[in-house]
This record gives sequence, structure tokens and C-alpha cells, in this order.
Amino acid sequence: MKIGIAGLGGLGSNVAMMLVRSGVEELVLVDFDCVEESNLNRQIYFRKHIGMKKTEACSEILKMINPDVKLELRDVRLSEKNIPEIFKDCKIVCEALDSAESKAVLAETVLSEMKDVYVVSGCGISGLSTPNTIVTTHKFGKIYVCGDGTSDDTEDMHAPRVTVCAGHQANQILRLIYGIEDEKI
Repeated sequence: MKIGIAGLGGLGSNVAMMLVRSGVEELVLVDFDCVEESNLNRQIYFRKHIGMKKTEACSEILKMINPDVKLELRDVRLSEKNIPEIFKDCKIVCEALDSAESKAVLAETVLSEMKDVYVVSGCGISGLSTPNTIVTTHKFGKIYVCGDGTSDDTEDMHAPRVTVCAGHQANQILRLIYGIEDEKI
């Protein structure tokens, strides 16, 4: 089953790594950004990746984990116009974008135009609050949201909470792959 990863920062790069380590063999990796030194505290990249496109750096790392993984790399900014085409073969899209507006556009586009596709979104993960408040909820339809529902300050991102949320996202994606769906709240 092909899984889409929208954004390869703290959430998306970690989700991609966890999915490949869990045996997922096909991913569509989407990001338009390059690795910066400030990313290294919470993203899977290394100093040698600074300046590289995140899609290329992430691909290199995932191929080290599983050389046979099939990766489709897209160096683009997502919009309501290109989302359906980019993720057309995906059954699940991991939303791991930075801005609330981008998150909403992705979720709304997938849910309205790609009826059979699940969205697993991440939000509310910043700061140094206890990671024990991060949960996964089945909001409605085919959307799951992972996070604490309150934290939203992306300027104060620290690796532990981001990685905990990424773990929730990866776990929910695996549950959906195996046909385990939670009740809607």
C-alpha cells in the first residue's frame, strides 16, 4: 500500500522513517524545502544533509534502512490543485505540514476530492509540556488527528514531543494498513 507524506520536517521525516522500519515499502515524499541546521534537533537529518532538498536527504536515509523501498519524490509546494494528482495512488496521507492554513487545505482537499483516502494529521506538539497529553483521535470521516489539541507554537519545537506525535501518526497509519479503525468521537 502506498502512503503519502506531506511535509518532511519534524513530523514527516520521523513518520517516514518509522513506517519504513515497520515494513512499509512504498511512499510518496513531498516537501519543497531544504535541510537547515535548525532542523537537526527534531528531524531525521544529519549535518551532511544541510543544504540538500529534504526529499533527497530523507530518501538517502530511508534507502539506508531498506534499499528496496520505493520512493516517489516531489519537490513542490502543495495546493488544492496539485494534491489530488500527487497523492492519487495513496490510500493514506500523513499531514505533516507547518502552517495551520496548509494543514487545512490538505485535509479539506483530500477529504472532499479523494473520498477513499485517509488523512492522519499532526498538531499541538510544541514546547516542553508533558508528552503524555499527546493522543490520537478519530475526528470524523476519514481523518485522524494526533496531538494534544492545545499547543500550537511552532517557534518552540523540541524533539521529544515532535517525535512522540510522529510515533502516534506512524502507529495510526499502521493500524489503518492492517484494517484497524477506531470509533469516531
